[in-house]
Amino acid sequence: MKKVGFDLSMLRPVRFVIAAIACTLLFFSNAFPAAATVGTNTSNPKEATTQLLETQKRTDEASAKPPLSAEDQIEATKGGGLNEIQGTADIEKQKRPENSSNATTVEDEVKNLLDKVTGKN
Repeated sequence: MKKVGFDLSMLRPVRFVIAAIACTLLFFSNAFPAAATVGTNTSNPKEATTQLLETQKRTDEASAKPPLSAEDQIEATKGGGLNEIQGTADIEKQKRPENSSNATTVEDEVKNLLDKVTGKN
C-alpha cells in the first residue's frame, strides 16, 4: 500500500506543470488571436462598402414602392441579374454555364484521379 501512495504523490508536480502549460496556452491564444492573419491577402474595405451602399440604396427604393405583381416582377428582373435588388452585382464572380465551359466537372476529376491511381494514364 505504501508504494501506491508514493507513486501518486510523484504525479502532483506533473499535474501542476500540465495545468500551468494549459493556462499559458489559453492566455496566449486569447491575447494574440490576430496573429493567425499575418501575411494573408485582404480585400479593400472601401470597395465592399461602396457595393453595400449601392445595394442598400436600391433596397430602400424598392421597399418604398408598393409590392409588384408577378408579371411586373418578371419584367423588372428581365434586365439581368438574380433579382430586383441585386441586379448584376458581382455577376463576373458567379458561376454560370456561360462562363464555366472550360471547367472540369467533378466526374472528370474523379475519373482522372482513378486513372492515375490505377496506372491507366
